[in-house]
Amino acid sequence: MKVPFLDLRAQYRRLSTEIEKALREVLESGHFILGPKVRTLEETLACYLGVKHTVGVASGSDALVLALMALGVGEGDEVITTPFTFFATVGAILRVGAKPVFADIDPETFNIDPATVKDRVTERTRAILPVHLFGQCADMAPLLEVASCWDLRVVEDAAQAIGAVYAPDGLPPRRAGGMGDLGCFSFYPTKNLGGAGDGGLVSTDDDVLAERVRILRVHGAKEKYLHELVGVNSRLDELQAAVLLVKFSYLEEWTRKRRENAHRYDELLREIGAEEMGIKLPKVKYRNHHVFHQYVIRTPRRDDLRAFLWQRGIGTEVYYPIPLHLQPCLRHLGYREGELPEAERAAGEVLALPIYPELHPEQQEYVVEQIAQFFRGIA
Repeated sequence: MKVPFLDLRAQYRRLSTEIEKALREVLESGHFILGPKVRTLEETLACYLGVKHTVGVASGSDALVLALMALGVGEGDEVITTPFTFFATVGAILRVGAKPVFADIDPETFNIDPATVKDRVTERTRAILPVHLFGQCADMAPLLEVASCWDLRVVEDAAQAIGAVYAPDGLPPRRAGGMGDLGCFSFYPTKNLGGAGDGGLVSTDDDVLAERVRILRVHGAKEKYLHELVGVNSRLDELQAAVLLVKFSYLEEWTRKRRENAHRYDELLREIGAEEMGIKLPKVKYRNHHVFHQYVIRTPRRDDLRAFLWQRGIGTEVYYPIPLHLQPCLRHLGYREGELPEAERAAGEVLALPIYPELHPEQQEYVVEQIAQFFRGIA
């Protein structure tokens, strides 16, 4: 049996008629940049996320850069973030001229550990940039408390977490991207809500910040040829917005199926005695509504298991094999191996299994059967 890690063609086959109709509407309109589809998507997602404003931009990476630019983060400033995420998070900090400062992660959620953040604050710290990794919100309450105590801004990297909800005891539930000063989303095709190319979104309740992001995404111009800021060219185009509007109507259904698939993996893996085999299953904390962009297990035998599964037609991925503080291009920051042990340990143990909504139960059963065979030494 073949089990691809992700099958976007299965999604397209179901939606092809709707998507092609939406694309034809844009093509026939002749309006390709910041048109009615983009405005409708921004309004729709603002309502969904529970925020006043969303601003469509060209990519999730640009969303992070524009959020930091809107806050005025730049040369000489420090931004505290996680070393266990995609490079775009730290790349955005560097692109605005600031210095990334890494805090270690919670080994159960893989998200930044608030207990390690306070000690990283200095007189140069301007912001905290938590990542809601794999579809689960970081523990935001203590992070927001640190930010309040030290007068810091908070930018949420919610690229993998659209629809995720944070609901700790005693606090009202909030969606990812609606808790900090700004939230940043990616519409890269593999995301839970993915386009047909690059795209991104910035969310905020702050009227001033929203307007700054809108200006910054069009070269800093509020009016044509009148440039109030030095901005960039980062606009979500109409074709991507058209695709995303079609797909958005299915997002809750897809999220439900991802969560069902995650629950099925949990049950199947427990049935084979996964924990006794040294496999750690995903942990959901803080009464989070996890949207399972990825279903990530941990095992010290990760590399051998991955090779075994590949031989049996099962796709897997490693997010992420090298923590950011050990990346070659960041040597100038002065971090050494062993300084952030939880992130480093996770990098050697994590393995993402197929979790996409179109995955069949029989495919999941096959994946778990092969995992059992590997650990029982059955070739």
